[in-house]
Parts: sequence; structure tokens; C-alpha cells
Amino acid sequence: MRILLAVAVATALISCNRTIEPQRSSPAVSAPIVQNGQQSFAEVVERVSPAVVTIRSERRVRAPQQFPFFNDPMLREFFGLGRGGPQAPRDQIQRGLGSGVIVSEDGYVLTNHHVIDGAQEITVEFAEGRTQKARLIGSDPPSDLAVLKMSSGRHATLPLGDSDKVRVGDVVLAVGNPLGIGQTVTSGIISAKGRRTGLSDGSFEDFLQTDAAINRGNSGGALVNTRGELIGINSQILSPSGGNIGIGFAIPSNMAQEVRDQLVKRGKVQRGQLGIFTQQLTEELAESLGLKDTAGVLVSDVDRNGAAIKAGIRRGDVIRKIDNEVVNNPNALRNKIAMTSPGTEVTITLLREGKEQQIKVKLGEAQPMTAPSEGGDGAPQQGGRLGISVQPVTPEIARDLGLRPDVGGLLVRDVDPSGAAAEAGVQPGDVIIEANRQPIRTTADLQKALERSGQAVLLINRQGRTFFVTARP
Repeated sequence: MRILLAVAVATALISCNRTIEPQRSSPAVSAPIVQNGQQSFAEVVERVSPAVVTIRSERRVRAPQQFPFFNDPMLREFFGLGRGGPQAPRDQIQRGLGSGVIVSEDGYVLTNHHVIDGAQEITVEFAEGRTQKARLIGSDPPSDLAVLKMSSGRHATLPLGDSDKVRVGDVVLAVGNPLGIGQTVTSGIISAKGRRTGLSDGSFEDFLQTDAAINRGNSGGALVNTRGELIGINSQILSPSGGNIGIGFAIPSNMAQEVRDQLVKRGKVQRGQLGIFTQQLTEELAESLGLKDTAGVLVSDVDRNGAAIKAGIRRGDVIRKIDNEVVNNPNALRNKIAMTSPGTEVTITLLREGKEQQIKVKLGEAQPMTAPSEGGDGAPQQGGRLGISVQPVTPEIARDLGLRPDVGGLLVRDVDPSGAAAEAGVQPGDVIIEANRQPIRTTADLQKALERSGQAVLLINRQGRTFFVTARP
């Protein structure tokens, strides 16, 4: 499992063709069974266990030859190394351990990308100790999922449950091989839905959170409901020490099924892309922008080469629906678009200047986006009521910041810790592009924009990404 430090709480996140037909139906299992006053999930575990396996991976790493000039016989004699040839460096074997779930009788296995990343040899180990070689069908770092295929035989499988129907408070079981001690079952509940940790490569995250005990080695294992249906693939834990503290994350089965089907069919995952940068609408931002509520997702920037700008979506628009499905946070919007095939036409319902309108957009295919920024020379000047020291962005400054040469705006050189800008989250190195929806290129532009309102809605460019903040001078 991988570890990511979370500074705010001094903890770590640990990562813990043909389409396969989904298997969603299964006989009802009474769970828990009550006998003599004791509750038991034994029948569920008996059904689930044969389909949960251990994944062992190996890769050979060649050790570097540190002193290749010792191949020269004269040098070897001079240094007293004898006339024999140089000692060849020994290759090192790196081994990985995780879990997996068999999802088809002919041997397809779901696991985490980070469990098999870089593996040259993969072995599947069954609960009873039997092993079988497996090959990698495809891997998807953005979702942290991978699909393996065992070489032969018919296998027990886990039916897929509908993760969209999972509710907070539902009882769940986590099955895997923690710390390599052997197959282990733990129980808990669904603690939350729609979680995002920021650890996965492409941030296509919609985790189920659970307090069922998950530890190193559980990665890729099964999270099942009390019907014995797979509702998630265990992926990460939040922990200060690397051990379970009751905050674990699983990839929802519906996302896993979509990724699996694409990997089996074409060996990679194609995702739709709208071509926008977004942020959550807060009450403060909504009030500053003249909105009645916080419903929807604020467009903070538009990719100059994306589908959205071609369809007429603008910075400052508030997206409220996609094909009549309400979206209220950036993660939900991103995942909805990502799980829609490129080339699909979707209807976006948005709010612009207080008026609702609908725009049809033909989605592009996901790839790195380039957000546009508006395109003075001068020494730093005080930003007055905001409590900042600013300087016009020159082409040289833009180059130093890694921005395009035509980027304009004001570079924030210093921030008064007790000022309005600091309270809003403005940092040195930020570039102010707009203030109260007016383009900013000089301090005079900034002062003029601030005179029109008792507050400042600033559009900030930070390391190439843009977002709105509200400062109250």
C-alpha cells in the first residue's frame, strides 16, 4: 500500500475485446443469522471467500555497475583487484503483496493498479494455498484498478452489487489478505459515500468509506454487502501509523465494472472530457456572485482546446445539471463526465448572469488540459485594502512561473497575514487575473474594480490552475 501524508491532521493515506456480463443477482442470504442470541455472517463468508484471492507480484531490478572502468585489466592490477573479471552486480527482486477478486468463471480478476504496478510476474494464490499464474490484461492508474486473467480452470466468482444503492449505515464485510497472514474477514458499516482523497493518479475518485478493518495487503480485496455481493474494491486507508484506525476507502463496484469492461475490451480506459476547471460553490462565493443558493458547480476556467469552450461555456457559469441529473460538487460532475464515452452529446443546464439555459456539448476524450489565462512592467505595489503587495506580470515573470508569455494580471509578491486576502487564502506567487469580473493588468485596474463593491471576488491563477475566492476588505 502507498502512503500520502496529510499535513493538517498528521496522518497518512495508504493505498491500501469482449465485455464480461455483470452478475448482479444472487440468492438472498439472511444476514446476520441469529442463533442462540448470537449474530453470524458465516453463510455470507462461505459464499464470498473462494472468490477472494491473494496477489503476489515480482519484478527484477538490475543493480547498477558502479565502477565500469574496473573492467580494464591494468586498472584492476593497479588497485589490487586481481586479474579476474569484475564481479557482476546481482539483480534484485522486488516483491509485492495484495488481494484480488475473481469476477468471472473463466478467471478474470479485479485488483488495484498499485498492487501490480511494474510487475513482471504475477501469481494468484487461493485461500486453500493453491496458486496459478496470471497475466495483466490492462491497468488504469486514474482509478487505481487493474484486470488480470488466470491461465486456466473454472472459478468461483463474486456477483456484482449496485454501489449506487449503497446507503450510509449499511453493514459490510472486508475480505483480503492483510499483512500476508492469510485470508481475513472484518465487518463494519458504510461510513460515507462520494469521498475523494486525491491520492489516485487522475483523481477519478468516488470512494465508499468504511470502518471495517483494512490493513496493508487488503488492497484489491473485496468489500461486500450482507447479500454477498461485491460493492467495492478496497484501495486505501487513512492512518497515522500504517495500521487500521477505522477509516478505509473502497472503489465503488459500478466504477470498477465500467473500468473492467473497457480494460477487457480494449486494454485501456477511454473517458469523456468537458474541458473545464471547476470549484465548489460556497455561501460566500454565491453571495459575492449574486446567486440565490449554492446549488451547482462553479466553472473557474475553460480549456482553450476543449469541448466546453466550443459549445459556448464560459468562466463564471454555474453548472447545475448534466442530462437532467443534478450535480452539486466538482467530483460528482467530473466522474459523471468521465464515465460517459467520448463523442457523446450531453445537455448541460447552467446558470449565467442569473438566467438558466441549456447547452449541448459533444464530449472530447480525456487528456491533460491547458487553462487559458488573460494577457506591464513595474515594481511591486501595495494592494491597499486587500493587504497584498503586487506586481504586473511581465513575459519574464510569466516564464519564471511556468505560465504562457501572454499571461497578464498581477503577481502577488507578499501577503499581510492579518489582511483580507490572507483570510481568503491568497498566497505569494498567486496571479490575480480578475477582480469583480473585471480583467486586471495593473494596480489601477485592481483599485478601480474594488471601488465598485464592498467585497472582492478574485480570480486567482495558482501554478496554472484558476479558481475564485472572495475577500472582504
